[in-house]
Amino acid sequence: MKKNFCSDNSREVGEDIVGTATNNQTYVLIECSPPWHSDAFSSRWVPDNLRLLVKEAKLAKLPIKFQLIAYDLSHKVDSTTLLIYHQEEGGGRGYCKREFKLENIEQAAATIKKWLWAKNLKYEIDATTKRDILVCTHGSHDKCCARYGNPFYFHAKNIISDLGLDNVRIWRSSHFGGHRFAPTMIDLPQGRYYGNLDAESFKSILTHTGDIKRFKDIYRGWGILPRSIQIVERELILRYGWDWFNFKAAGRIIEESPDKSNVLAELTLEKPNGSVYNYQAKLVKNNSKTKTLKASCNAKHETVLVKYDVADMWLASRALAEIVS
Repeated sequence: MKKNFCSDNSREVGEDIVGTATNNQTYVLIECSPPWHSDAFSSRWVPDNLRLLVKEAKLAKLPIKFQLIAYDLSHKVDSTTLLIYHQEEGGGRGYCKREFKLENIEQAAATIKKWLWAKNLKYEIDATTKRDILVCTHGSHDKCCARYGNPFYFHAKNIISDLGLDNVRIWRSSHFGGHRFAPTMIDLPQGRYYGNLDAESFKSILTHTGDIKRFKDIYRGWGILPRSIQIVERELILRYGWDWFNFKAAGRIIEESPDKSNVLAELTLEKPNGSVYNYQAKLVKNNSKTKTLKASCNAKHETVLVKYDVADMWLASRALAEIVS
């Protein structure tokens, strides 16, 4: 029997969540106190100049993902945090961060424009935080993110405090897709997406310890890779373990059948010592794992959610780093 919550339906049918991370060149995260409307940038505290900038960027098809973020004291603070995470060409490890402490949210649009035009920026600070974790709690957009996102945010905040991780911040976030995997999160600057989270899996992500096999159930993918390559990456994470998070990576689709039932993919990794490994993999559509579901609670129609298996993977080439005596 179909349930009222899309995340309950997804879990009930055992949907494989990998390959659902969104590839964004830039994240622009603006602190703004909730409550947020379903269309976040129509919310009460979003100024007109920021609303207009988001609209113009969308019309110009700029590769920017705008998000509203907040934490429990956002409504009390006398400044506004603006974070810009940008994926530089050839980065292979994630995103570079710029952080700004604005006097108020009205200054966000002008600061973002100056960043886009590569002009000198006021209000920039040297950030001590190394990780920003976004948890979707945007219940007005999808009720799963209220039902599962809010309690997870509360527990996750306490876990970070209990572990004494002063270099990690956690934020409530407006929607970034994948509601049916609530609670869902993005781990920046890496740009990795996770879903179906609980306390133990969250601790593993924070500390890069524990059972790596958990990634079969919680890993949505790495946003710097094309979606089909994200499936290959998960296989390599399971093979290499936590060491994988120290590697650079890049991927591409070599070949795809007209009906997209077969994909030949390539993923290249570079270890910290400079050694480069090139893997190729054959992906095959798995009809039994492919599901027909509502992608969100508010969806009017069901969607066919195509799933793939890594049918074969091999090391195509490797270049070992030269040892300098």
